[in-house]
Amino acid sequence: MSGRPWSPPAAGREPAGAAILGWLQDPRAPRLCLISGAPGSGKSMFLAWLAEHATEPDTSVLRRVHGLVPLTGHSTRTTAWQLAEQLQLPARTPGELLAAVAQDRRRAVIVLPDLHESTEPEAIEELVCALAALDHVRVIVETRQPSPALLAQAPAVMDLTDPQWTDPDRQTAWAATTPAVEQGSIPAGPDRQTPLDLDDPASVCAADPLLVTASYEHTDHPHGGLRTAWLRSGPSLSRPQEPASRACVLWAALGDDADPRLRSSLETLAQGSGWSVRWNRVRGDINPPWPGPVHGMSAGAVSRHRSLAVLDHQGVVRLLLADDGHPLGRLAYPITEASAITVADDETMIILSLGGQLSLHKNPVATRPHGIAGLVDQGPSTWDRLLQEAAPSTGMTALASGPDQLATGDRDGTVHVLSWNNPGIEHGFIALHDATVTALTIVQTSTGSSLLYSGGQDGRVRLWATDREPLPSPVAERACAVVALAASPLEEGVALAIGWADGLVEYSVTGPDAGTFRRSFRPGPPVRTLSLLPGGDLVIGTDESLIRLKPH
Repeated sequence: MSGRPWSPPAAGREPAGAAILGWLQDPRAPRLCLISGAPGSGKSMFLAWLAEHATEPDTSVLRRVHGLVPLTGHSTRTTAWQLAEQLQLPARTPGELLAAVAQDRRRAVIVLPDLHESTEPEAIEELVCALAALDHVRVIVETRQPSPALLAQAPAVMDLTDPQWTDPDRQTAWAATTPAVEQGSIPAGPDRQTPLDLDDPASVCAADPLLVTASYEHTDHPHGGLRTAWLRSGPSLSRPQEPASRACVLWAALGDDADPRLRSSLETLAQGSGWSVRWNRVRGDINPPWPGPVHGMSAGAVSRHRSLAVLDHQGVVRLLLADDGHPLGRLAYPITEASAITVADDETMIILSLGGQLSLHKNPVATRPHGIAGLVDQGPSTWDRLLQEAAPSTGMTALASGPDQLATGDRDGTVHVLSWNNPGIEHGFIALHDATVTALTIVQTSTGSSLLYSGGQDGRVRLWATDREPLPSPVAERACAVVALAASPLEEGVALAIGWADGLVEYSVTGPDAGTFRRSFRPGPPVRTLSLLPGGDLVIGTDESLIRLKPH
């Protein structure tokens, strides 16, 4: 039940209010509802009443609205961006939004006012019809005149010019106490009179993001590379934020073919964002080359240099120099259906397949022993022994390694840890999640103890020191799945990075004396994987980009 009673809708619209609440709670009702009527008939006011009450956190499940996008000035792309953020789903395109909503079986009620004021009403109608075809989704659309395409869906229709939707006595009483100027008022849209220079990053970062997106959508001119960077990272840039934050996201999305002056301009504008971009590689980069979609990543060491092992969607593993992203080498052959990778030590990488198989691979650029040492059979390594104890399981979903430790997670929410303790192997396991384990990371603190962080489909991040009971409460929790974790020891404490399914990355450093340092970043494309380097720099991998950020 709702935590507090709803006030009645204004202008005598109690019959309309009762009808829309009945529609929301009727499992047999059409999944599409059209609110129509002539200009000034009160459509916007009525939907504002619904949104005010139905978006409250304590609203009952059957009355709750989950997504609300006033469509004035919106294209199909920007509508998808807004809905994806509100539904906490990863999506850069209408197609990706549909796929994500179809996969997420939670009930979703979406309200879309002002369809007639959008820039692409027909395309948005197609999106509306596709959403309403999903049996767990309901869509309310406001339009002055329903189109044949919408009416073909056999929707519920509420034409507010029809007297049945108004109580005349209450409407008269409301009109007598409400100033005339408010009775027909329409909420003001964004101010679109501010001059916009699509070649100037300062202008772009300070302007209304809806106007910027629409302007870039209606031109093929690259504008020095700003257009491609904006459209690549639009799901992040369209959110309310300071210009400095937009500048940093754009900086991280620039390709190597962009006007070189843009990087220094965006670097200056990004001061105050809490981040700076060390380097980035985006789709299409040539020098150094983009390594492809990054679906798995792990930091390691090659001699005195830090390296990154990145795993793409085809199972190809590439080694990159962490200092600048230049290629170092690659495994000679792809790993079929590889899903996760961890760098166990300077010489060894471990890869998890979708079928639950773990396999050892020699680092292709690691130094090999010479002379007699290279000829002597050293016997099975620690990692050989650990993998022999880790029985293949089709339920295995996550992987991490630490000093002489191997951790895996499964679909049941259980985390398993194998530890080498000469001369034997210790096996620990514990159920940490109510759903699939989606991410793991192990960090060794300055005191020598190992901490394991696990993330799950249940939206929780748990902390477990394997020699004691896990913390009873999650260290982080949100209403969307965890997709990536990374941790690293620092002088002041432990750095932890969490990647969420809706594209948010949260970064924190927690220490016994220094409190907690926090930053967040949204690259735009969905986050696939994360790594933390020894100094605390964060590396984010997506289908479109690989970005190294320095927090400050």
